[in-house]
Amino acid sequence: MLRFYTVDVFTALRYSGNPLAVVLAADDLSSEQMLAIAGEFNLSETTFVCKPDDPNHTARVRIFTPRAEMPFAGHPNVGTAWVLANFGESIGIQAKDDGFVFEEVAGLVPVELLKSEGGVSGARLTSPQPLTLGGEVPVDDVAAACGLTEANINITRHKPMHASCGTGFIIAEATDRKTLAAASPRAEVFEDKFDRDWATGILLHTRDASDDSVYHARMFAPLHGVAEDPATGSANVALAGLQAHLSDATDVTLNITVEQGRDMGRTSILNATAIKENGVVTATQIGGQCAGVMSGTLAV
Repeated sequence: MLRFYTVDVFTALRYSGNPLAVVLAADDLSSEQMLAIAGEFNLSETTFVCKPDDPNHTARVRIFTPRAEMPFAGHPNVGTAWVLANFGESIGIQAKDDGFVFEEVAGLVPVELLKSEGGVSGARLTSPQPLTLGGEVPVDDVAAACGLTEANINITRHKPMHASCGTGFIIAEATDRKTLAAASPRAEVFEDKFDRDWATGILLHTRDASDDSVYHARMFAPLHGVAEDPATGSANVALAGLQAHLSDATDVTLNITVEQGRDMGRTSILNATAIKENGVVTATQIGGQCAGVMSGTLAV
């Protein structure tokens, strides 16, 4: 019997944001068992907390969608940090002022704890890898995959691009908020046009009409069994990095707020930062609040 917790991430309200399941003391589980448990929870992601390979780190964290293991993801790190800060003592993990360091497939993920008067309210991670851009993606393929037309994709600032800070996504800009709301993933197009291991899904975004620092986003990943994700930290941290990369400024610290999940009734708020120095994006971060929901035990 293993202990688990569920937490809603990138929100302060229960039953909003992006739900996550966190399984503690999972060292004895095989990869196949982890995948089966993730499928049982059937959330966009489930994490499994194991002992670290290096005792100087907090834990080894493995992340699974219902169909595959992920090298890195945003809301699983934020939610796992919140769970360990509040309940980690049961497996010998104590919250420290400088936060946690998680070992993951993509590398080390430092996580800072966010605190309020009531205790730890959320977390903020630093991506395990620098921003990398993998080239442009055909506009017609992206539009078709999102149930849109080519005219619905804004290529003024950037054409659809592959971007990664540890996990790859296709990032594309919709012409406006109405178009974003009208998008709908077409699994057969994803299956025909995209490689699941190359791009987890498509992050479709648009800027707020009244504030350029606010973005609205949706993320479709049907190849991972996630038709739509309420909040995707790993995609939005790459979005922040891409926007900093596109900036004319040689040196800039770009802070953006992303609203995601509203169109599926699970509003999430993500706060992302990208730091650009001497023309190169050197660091990306993302964080938000959490709300605990359930706890229990599962049989193996």
